[in-house]
Amino acid sequence: MRFDEKYSGNVFIASSAEYQTAQAVLYGMPMDYTVSFRPGARFGPTRIREVSIGLEEYSPYLDRSLDEISYFDAGDLPLPFGNAARSLEMIGEYVRSLLADKKFPLGMGGEHLVSWPVIREIAARYPDLALIHIDAHADLREQYEGEPLSHSTPIRKAADLIGGVNVYQFGIRSGTKEEFRYARENINLYPFEVLEPLQKVLPSLGNRPVYVTIDIDVLDPSAAPGTGTAEAGGITSKELLAAIHAIARSEVNVVGADLVEVAPIYDPSEQTQITAAKCIREMLLGFVK
Repeated sequence: MRFDEKYSGNVFIASSAEYQTAQAVLYGMPMDYTVSFRPGARFGPTRIREVSIGLEEYSPYLDRSLDEISYFDAGDLPLPFGNAARSLEMIGEYVRSLLADKKFPLGMGGEHLVSWPVIREIAARYPDLALIHIDAHADLREQYEGEPLSHSTPIRKAADLIGGVNVYQFGIRSGTKEEFRYARENINLYPFEVLEPLQKVLPSLGNRPVYVTIDIDVLDPSAAPGTGTAEAGGITSKELLAAIHAIARSEVNVVGADLVEVAPIYDPSEQTQITAAKCIREMLLGFVK
């Protein structure tokens, strides 16, 4: 499966019109079929693009502008509504094609399960992959109500694939007792906080390949109410941006990233999608070298 190489829909600010010359590809994964509380994240990628027009192309944090990189906004994958298994297959197929074309993949969700096939494809290319997971929820269940394809399972699937020792979780403040026990025994868990523990961990990763997955609900609901499973006690948007910048300025080799779980219908103020758009801009400018 390949996208048309001249996508003509709404695009993220400053997107290139040409796929072939792009360093990075921004793509949407509009799936929310397995969410456990409120649906609507499938509309996230489109609305993030639309509000991006309010951003400046220049980042004063990174002293870099979007005109200094070349990226292509491919639009949303045409996923079959309601078919989670086939949708995940299609996401994996598409990301595999991006990697074959030597493009940096930057995905927008969609529920968090969409990260799983991306991580799987990137791990196949980078056997020593490390995963940085920034989220309110552990996402370490093996199944939810008997269903293994759930937005509460992607990080457990990733840990089973690449080894829990290679998974680093930040900001986690929600999960079952079993999830927290598993995390403490098998992975690198840094609950409640993000920036301070992240800054301590990054030097230990050296220049390893890293995939970064960010769930917008790591933010406190006061900063990001537009998400399906909001969780009180989160971080500020300032801290999330600082975490993105810390990763960007470190020695790690970011080989792909995503931002997921923006559900615009729950935030008529649009602060969630506006924050997400700014995070995407900073990820593009910080991660695409």
